[in-house]
Amino acid sequence: MALDDTVCTLVPYFTVQDGKLDEFKALGEQMVERTKSESDVVFYGFSFSGQRAHCREGYQGAAGILAHLENVDALLKQALGIASLDLLEVHGPATELAKLQEPLSGLNPTYFTMETGFRR
Repeated sequence: MALDDTVCTLVPYFTVQDGKLDEFKALGEQMVERTKSESDVVFYGFSFSGQRAHCREGYQGAAGILAHLENVDALLKQALGIASLDLLEVHGPATELAKLQEPLSGLNPTYFTMETGFRR
C-alpha cells in the first residue's frame, strides 16, 4: 500500500422494519443527493437484499467520514428510527483509524487496519 493512501471505508449493514423499506430507500436517496456535494467522498450508494440494506461508502480519509456523518446526521437519525444498525466496520490505514476511534465510539464499530494492497 502506498504510504499516501488514506482512503477509509465505512461498511454499515441495516435491517429495515417490515413495511418501512420504501421509506428507508427514500431516505437513502436523500443521503445520496446530500453526499454528492462532499469533497472527500470517493464512492457512495445503497444496495439491498430483502429487508437488509448496505451503504457502500468510501472517503479520502477520516476527515471525510466525519464530515459525511455531520452532513447526513438528521437523515441518518430518521433511518435509524425505522432500521437497526446491525454491523458497522471501518476499514483504513492505522493513522486514519486512530482519528475515528473517539468520534465513532458511540456506534461501536469494528476496525480493520489496512496493511497491504494498492490503489489505482
